[in-house]
Amino acid sequence: MPLLPRLVVAWAINAGALWIANALFDGVRIHGWAAYLIGSAVLGIANAVLKPLLALLTLPLIIVTLGFFYFVINIAMIALAEWIAPNFSIDGFWTYVGIAAVIWAINWVAAQVIEPPERRGPLRVTWTKT
Repeated sequence: MPLLPRLVVAWAINAGALWIANALFDGVRIHGWAAYLIGSAVLGIANAVLKPLLALLTLPLIIVTLGFFYFVINIAMIALAEWIAPNFSIDGFWTYVGIAAVIWAINWVAAQVIEPPERRGPLRVTWTKT
């Protein structure tokens, strides 16, 4: 898929994930379409630019904690989106954890639906005759 449509689809998926998180958790308050659009745009940009950089910088910590710190980075990306977007607030640490899990699950399901099977990742096993 070309870059621009892929970015628009990712933006829409993140906006939908934020909408679902707002519906599921009492500690989340997102008011208005601007909050959803700005929040999902910040989340998409942060996940595309900041998260890989932070993951690289904290790779030893991610390895030592068996990947748990990567989840903490996901929570930080959500906190950044909350901080930048207007009319977007989250109350409580466990709400952040729940939102990170919901957004991860929705993005994973969307990737399984949208991406063709040959591009889904390293789980594909092929056998060749020699």
